[in-house]
Amino acid sequence: MQDFLLNNYEWLRALHIIAVISWMAGMLYLPRLFVYHVDAEKGSVQSETFKVMERRLLKFIMTPAMIVAWVFGLSMLYANPGMMSGQGWMHAKLLLVVLMSGAHGMLAAHVRRFANDANEKDAKFFRIINEVPTVLMIAIVILAVVQPF
Repeated sequence: MQDFLLNNYEWLRALHIIAVISWMAGMLYLPRLFVYHVDAEKGSVQSETFKVMERRLLKFIMTPAMIVAWVFGLSMLYANPGMMSGQGWMHAKLLLVVLMSGAHGMLAAHVRRFANDANEKDAKFFRIINEVPTVLMIAIVILAVVQPF
């Protein structure tokens, strides 16, 4: 299995990058939907439309993309275990990816709150939350490309 993965490493990397791009698109868009959803009156057509958009974005794009990103990322590590030894940047990157996954979970919890008309946060909160995936993504890309340590 390891030989197969190593022989197809570039495919793994390409599919990993595609999944990460899809995941990040959702991670950057969903909090923006929340900013607008906050201003919609509960029970209104607009609020119900946001609920559908948020649920579909999470269920059909973000969560599958996150799972695929993890699967192909871990497959690359399995194929090339030397990436973990003496590679401080990889350990830092994995920590940040775990934090990104936690941010994903937090956004999923907010989707559920909005679905139940139980959101208590304001638009300013979601504007700030929108920056978390951005900062994590920048750090992850720098670590993966520059490999500073």
